[in-house]
Amino acid sequence: MLIFKKLKMKRKITYVIVILAGLQLFAGCKKYLEISPQERVLLDNYYKTPADAFAALVSIYDRFGAQAGGLYDKVAIMSAASDDQVAGGGGPSDINDLQVVNTFTLNPTTGPQGYLWNKGYAGIFRANVFLSKIGGINMDATLKARYTGEAKALRAIFYFDLVRFFKNIPLLTSEVDPKQIYEVLQVAPAEVYALIEKDLTEAIPTLPNTITGASEGGRLTKGAAQAMLGKVYLQQAKYAQAAEQFAIVNGSTPGQANATYGYKLLTNFGDLFKVNNKFNTESILEIVHSNASNGGWGDAGASEGNLLNIIVGPRGYKPVLASAPDYYSGYSFLVFTKEFFDFIHFDPRNKATVANLDSLEKNGIATYEKGYQNSGYFLEKTIGRVADKAPTGQTELNFPQDSYEIRLADTYMLEAEAVLQSGGAVGAGSRAYQLFNAVRARVGLNPVAVTMDNIMRERRAELAGEGHRFLDLVRWGKAATVLAYKGFTANKNEIFPIPQGELNNTKILQNKEYGGTK
Repeated sequence: MLIFKKLKMKRKITYVIVILAGLQLFAGCKKYLEISPQERVLLDNYYKTPADAFAALVSIYDRFGAQAGGLYDKVAIMSAASDDQVAGGGGPSDINDLQVVNTFTLNPTTGPQGYLWNKGYAGIFRANVFLSKIGGINMDATLKARYTGEAKALRAIFYFDLVRFFKNIPLLTSEVDPKQIYEVLQVAPAEVYALIEKDLTEAIPTLPNTITGASEGGRLTKGAAQAMLGKVYLQQAKYAQAAEQFAIVNGSTPGQANATYGYKLLTNFGDLFKVNNKFNTESILEIVHSNASNGGWGDAGASEGNLLNIIVGPRGYKPVLASAPDYYSGYSFLVFTKEFFDFIHFDPRNKATVANLDSLEKNGIATYEKGYQNSGYFLEKTIGRVADKAPTGQTELNFPQDSYEIRLADTYMLEAEAVLQSGGAVGAGSRAYQLFNAVRARVGLNPVAVTMDNIMRERRAELAGEGHRFLDLVRWGKAATVLAYKGFTANKNEIFPIPQGELNNTKILQNKEYGGTK
């Protein structure tokens, strides 16, 4: 994961406790702490200079974009859990973590929850160490405040994912003494949300309004932190507060550029997914990838390429005509369902969203191998392209397309939802109406009323394959109905089981939904 352009943090810093203890917070922690300091930078000798502070900050960002060695990330997990896509791949056990999410048969020992848990707590650990040490560094006060704000905002983002995924989690705001690591307890979700709100509220004034993509792309801004705070409020049904934050991000005039932050919907929907269109005006927060990291199979998760690009590509893809798309042959994961294709087929966003391989084959343009659960409909937004092949290293692991964590069409629709849910004005001519229909107007669709049914449909069409659908369904209370065909169990599968390894020899309790007592 390349966080800031031309920075490869994983290869630049190996200080002992910050990285190694953060890899697995609870179970097995002892084996990471019993290490030799030879050829490493000890924590006591670190955090001396502004350069040390910056390198440590990048290490926190590193966890924000971390991918699993099993060739998936958070977006892939959320997509497999949604009604729009199925796991696919080469067979019913291929990338099994995605298969069990797809069928909601995951359990404390099987599934992607270990990746989600470790990613979050490793980032929190690094943020806590950073926040405890930066005060002692002699550096420019404004820069120190910015770095501190970024660390707090990142900690908030990690906690937001963890509390949504696991609900009952430990809340750590400082370094944990290794002797106490097995004594950590869980807290009520409300306490976690209170810290998230506090961290983001304190971070926002210290962050810049804008950044330069070429040198700082991927770093947090005021707008990104405010958008995240809006999402946090919305998740808790604090609708008026959510709308207030989104309004700042979205700007005073829907459809026009935000005068302070510069955010503006792109004119062409398809341009959002062009590899070279990083940090565009619609991007609020994105995870940066590179095809220059030389990542290899020895540690696929450490590659700075976008692993989603290879797993969603059609297996055995072979162009027949010169006019065929230059897809790089992939592994056929996360194919769209026929039901989703029928939903989006006549929407203007269809072509930029769905790669119709069956149509290409029937028309003699290209051929492909039929993978597991094949529907013929692939995720056009993120299929790797031959044109984007890495100059060195393993091609499959080094595609450079960035991923959006938050983009403007998302926040436009979320503000409209928050206003509607709070009882605000949503009629023709209202701000909520203008915001919602600006997203539709961008693709040439006529305006419609701001209703929950319309918002649900619009978010599904606009954000397909970007990792939002499952979380939306859970937030709306629709998951049990919509996902029943996949085996979703109400009042259980809204969250994940806590990894069994985190329960062994600790005081952490399994969620009651998975047979625990918490």
